[in-house]
Amino acid sequence: MFIEDKINQLAESFFSEHEGNVYRFLVESLERPLLERVLISTKGNQLEASRILGINRNTLRDKLRKLGIKKQ
Repeated sequence: MFIEDKINQLAESFFSEHEGNVYRFLVESLERPLLERVLISTKGNQLEASRILGINRNTLRDKLRKLGIKKQ
């Protein structure tokens, strides 16, 4: 797996630099580019994007609002 390999490569410095916040840091680091990419792929169609991601459309909208991501 690509992501697992990258985490293993960065483990020592990454975990010590972000101790106590590793989970939140990873989620925040991955979530924005993932949501932006899916919205580009769906030409801004949030219903289709939510289906691809496997999350509720309202959950997607909340995440977009919290991250300040505008409709593509």
